[in-house]
Amino acid sequence: MGEMNESICRWSWKPTSISKLAQAEQKMLENIRSSFRSYFVPISNNQEIRTVEMDCDCSEKLPLVMIHGFGAGIGFWTLNLDELSKHQKVYAFDLLGFGRSSRPSFPSDGAEAENFYVQSIEEWREKVNLKKFVLLGHSFGAYLACSYTIKYPERVEHLILADPWGIPEKPPPGEENFKIPIWAKVIVALVSPFNPLAAVRAAGPWGPSLVSKARPDLKKKYECVFGKDDDRVFDYIYHCNAQFPSGEMAFKSLSIPYGWAKYPMIHRIKEINANVCMTILFGSRSWMDTTSGYSIKYLRHPSEVNVKIINGAGHHIFADSPLEFNRAVLDACKRANGEISVQSINSENI
Repeated sequence: MGEMNESICRWSWKPTSISKLAQAEQKMLENIRSSFRSYFVPISNNQEIRTVEMDCDCSEKLPLVMIHGFGAGIGFWTLNLDELSKHQKVYAFDLLGFGRSSRPSFPSDGAEAENFYVQSIEEWREKVNLKKFVLLGHSFGAYLACSYTIKYPERVEHLILADPWGIPEKPPPGEENFKIPIWAKVIVALVSPFNPLAAVRAAGPWGPSLVSKARPDLKKKYECVFGKDDDRVFDYIYHCNAQFPSGEMAFKSLSIPYGWAKYPMIHRIKEINANVCMTILFGSRSWMDTTSGYSIKYLRHPSEVNVKIINGAGHHIFADSPLEFNRAVLDACKRANGEISVQSINSENI
């Protein structure tokens, strides 16, 4: 009977835990050849932000800070950290509510939730003692990077938006300029009005299988380093999103059906200081509205805004075309450090 009770106590409907997430993260970072440190940065209210700091003897150059997108974490940058850290110090962190960072209760009001994120990023910056840097955000991370730069423009030398979410305003019915992928529509139909990834948790022991069947494309993006038969990407995605859905609830408060921003950044982009340079990267096969990048370029004239389309890449441009993505990011960093002129990185397809 004692053995039975012990097995019952160890069994969980969701086959996940904090330790399993830690192991999944470690496996995602195993292929990184450069020296790095991973640690938790404490901020207010006993919260912690999981951070990776790449070693680089480039103290004279501005560091690069990377913010992942929705449902992701620092492990997704595994194809980029080596190359990017050859040229400047690189930091990547898990947003609150995602990955291995703390999962606090966010304000239910969207504007307050956004400010909660911005302040957590600023507290993180203070703790790691960064004065000024290049800020890169992907998807939802790009939206928060914009919001942070609006409030703290003195900290950001160059803002890089990688396939950004939340830029355009929701168009009238039937006038959308892009097609939401079928998998996204299915998830929305299944979980509305719940949190976006509720199905992963509700599936319990079938959750990992659900992830692999819903997004087989994500595994293929990393086959070049992990091999075809390795499922660590699925494991990482599952364990990141099977935890308490703190970040999902915050995202939900910042969005309106189906996947549009409640407070579109296109109406606020002019609030970013004119001296902050911008690079906007899109995948040519992405379901994001690439025209929003050119709208930003027009609205911010004469401020420097470079729009680049990476051919053959989808929404996860950093994994679809890592070589081209890394080159585009390094060009922006070199521009921020005064190593190349603005004429060298005008808008182009790569």
